[in-house]
Amino acid sequence: MQQINFNNKKVTPSKIICIGRNYVKHIKELNNETPDSMVVFNKTNSALSSELYYINENTRFEGEICFLIQNKKIAGIGFGLDLTDAKVQKKMKEKGLPWERAKSFDKSAVLSDFIEFEGNIEDIRMELFLNTKLIQEATYDLMIYKPNEMLKEIDSFMSLEDNDIIMSGTPKGVGYYKVNDNFTGKIYNKNKLVLTIDWQVKSL
Repeated sequence: MQQINFNNKKVTPSKIICIGRNYVKHIKELNNETPDSMVVFNKTNSALSSELYYINENTRFEGEICFLIQNKKIAGIGFGLDLTDAKVQKKMKEKGLPWERAKSFDKSAVLSDFIEFEGNIEDIRMELFLNTKLIQEATYDLMIYKPNEMLKEIDSFMSLEDNDIIMSGTPKGVGYYKVNDNFTGKIYNKNKLVLTIDWQVKSL
């Protein structure tokens, strides 16, 4: 089983729960319909990676604020990249088929280390830089579904186990990448930088 670091200790998430279409401008940039209810899908434990790899020319990055769950509450915060095979996803959506082939392939959940969450959840925001250029930015206010709503909805039909990860959705600015690109993800609490992660894209 793949593991991640939380407060400098190894933990094992049983699953990564992803919230789709959680930012209005991202919905518009991909010409998607606004859903009537929360879009939820899972990535498997085998999708976890601490490194960012080039998969193929159709693979899109999506930067996200991520939460680590313990006792059905947010215990930790981290930064993640949800990798998506956009060509496969388009085909799946057109046929009304599940997204696993496009979303849950190996190394498709790229995660930073997690740190203990402290402060007011409403004060969190994230930034993602590609080759030093700011390309994505998200705040609590921009989320359609807020973190506590995510917890309540997920728990209504799926068991939240200790150390599970919630990827809270991506804002506008998603795109494609290549080998040797450099990504920097940052999480802020108000204006205080609390976490930063650097990835250089590697070949498989």
